[in-house]
Amino acid sequence: MKTLMKTTAIAATGLIMAACTQSGYTERNAAAGAAAGAVAGAVIGNNTGDGDAGKGAAIGAAVGGAAGAAKGCTEAADCDTPGVKDQPDEKDSDGDGTVDAYDDFPYDPGRW
Repeated sequence: MKTLMKTTAIAATGLIMAACTQSGYTERNAAAGAAAGAVAGAVIGNNTGDGDAGKGAAIGAAVGGAAGAAKGCTEAADCDTPGVKDQPDEKDSDGDGTVDAYDDFPYDPGRW
């Protein structure tokens, strides 16, 4: 019963935290990953090692949440990675030195 309560508490916390955000992709995927990770971790933790499902659920939630957040960040394309010009105000598709946001012809290097 304790394990079920811990797993439920971890999953509910992740869902509540995801419900309070604006953008959505990263947070929803993090919550889904945490929930799936908690369930998988509880099953694996219960069936291996010392049989501690609560510890497995906590580890699974952390790993699943991180993986879900990374997936959501990739889908949303709104995570600004330093050194990677992936945002609309950073991209220069034609290589003319003018970023696409300010380039009248973003795919024609001869005109800007």
